[in-house]
Amino acid sequence: MAKDTSSGYKVIADNRQARYRYSILETYEAGLALQGTEVKSIRQGRVNLRDGYALIRGNEAWLHNVHISPYDIASQYFNHDPLRNRKLLLHRNEIRKLIGKVEQQGLTLVPLKLYLKNGWVKVSIGLAKGKKLHDKRDSLKRKQQDREIARVMKSY
Repeated sequence: MAKDTSSGYKVIADNRQARYRYSILETYEAGLALQGTEVKSIRQGRVNLRDGYALIRGNEAWLHNVHISPYDIASQYFNHDPLRNRKLLLHRNEIRKLIGKVEQQGLTLVPLKLYLKNGWVKVSIGLAKGKKLHDKRDSLKRKQQDREIARVMKSY
């Protein structure tokens, strides 16, 4: 977990698979409507974003398939469902933009990062286009070349 105390920014979970599977065109910062036990569990870092995605229904954005583990200390009665749909808190004009891009261009909304910002739980949502197999190979090749260049520069 990366922590920067000066700005009040702490990354809780990072979806690294999203950058491998998709090419990210734009990113948006959204708040989350959460229950108390979810916030406590997030602060412990018990979140999985890997299979998550966002949908827009009506004029609201919803985060689906993000697993937030139940809070151990809370009783079973007060605990939350780990895979429940959570409402994303975005501005109305941002939602309108996203509706147009998702419906017309066939793009997907993917959660990239879950973090604490000044005590508030935020999620970074990426407007993404799925990569083909050859695109994934290209990105792996480029990554490997960058590593080799860095290794040569370090020894030089």
